[in-house]
Amino acid sequence: MATLKDVAKLAGVSVKTVSNVVNGYDFVKPENRKRVEEALASTGYRPNLGARNLRRGRTGFLGLMLPELSIPYFGELAGLVLQAAQEHEWNVLIEQTLGTRERERNALSALGPHLIDGAIISPEALHTNDFEDLAPGVPLVMLGEHVVDVPIDHVGIDNVQAARIAVRHLISLGRRRIAAIGAHPQRHTAAQRLEGYHSALAEAGLAPVPELVLPALRYHRANGAEAMAHLLALPEPPDAVFCFNDLLAIGALRAAAERGVQVPSDMAIVGFDNNEESAYSLPSLTTIAPDKAAIARAAVDLLRRRISGGSDLEPEDVQTPFSLEIRNSTIA
Repeated sequence: MATLKDVAKLAGVSVKTVSNVVNGYDFVKPENRKRVEEALASTGYRPNLGARNLRRGRTGFLGLMLPELSIPYFGELAGLVLQAAQEHEWNVLIEQTLGTRERERNALSALGPHLIDGAIISPEALHTNDFEDLAPGVPLVMLGEHVVDVPIDHVGIDNVQAARIAVRHLISLGRRRIAAIGAHPQRHTAAQRLEGYHSALAEAGLAPVPELVLPALRYHRANGAEAMAHLLALPEPPDAVFCFNDLLAIGALRAAAERGVQVPSDMAIVGFDNNEESAYSLPSLTTIAPDKAAIARAAVDLLRRRISGGSDLEPEDVQTPFSLEIRNSTIA
């Protein structure tokens, strides 16, 4: 295996110059950099990342704790976090918790500075006292809107406003009997989207109809299809549905099609998350589109700030942008 000395000898420069090139420092003469890069390619030299990280006082790994990778939103977000972390030479260890408190607690308690430099977490069931088992010195960034009284950095979107905009869109189309699928007793994100739904109805002078708000214990296609079947069996079905994620909406679209309901002429449907699948459904799905790349970048940047010596700074709450992607499920 080639060493720095081998590369330096072949390039005719000092070992220090080779080290500066390998570590990306700018203060190397262009002609020396060129000779070193050619020698690196010729010898096949590969830096010892473990030793480099040890010298820097870091492990070179970040943790990422997500509920379900099978849900496209979290799968896409994981890929974007990996990409943002790699730009800063971090590898990412991913833990799937399924949104249960026990698994989230176990994942949190396993985090230690000897394993990772910091972690990005998206909890659904953690309590404030669960953070007491966290090893000291592990920077955390929390994604989503789960509420815990812990002073850590947070990245999310304004779920209340996003839901309000989605329902306003349906109201602007003349829809008046608007249902919601996705109420959940323990998910703070669901509570915020339900708040936005009710707020938009109130703005339009529309009274809430309890039978039009349906729960979803899981946010999968089957749950959306089941909820839609229930809505269509009502004596007076809705003329629009706001689903709290795209998978619920895709399931709802399928149930509507199976029962001969035309979307959007008979019923308009809006989702949330702008997963890739939403652009290819039939009809294509109108949805709230969070800037997932911005969420990933902001989370990694906040961790980088903490790891680089910003442990005494006040926690930041970063709100990332979103938009309403209007497609054929609301406007043919």
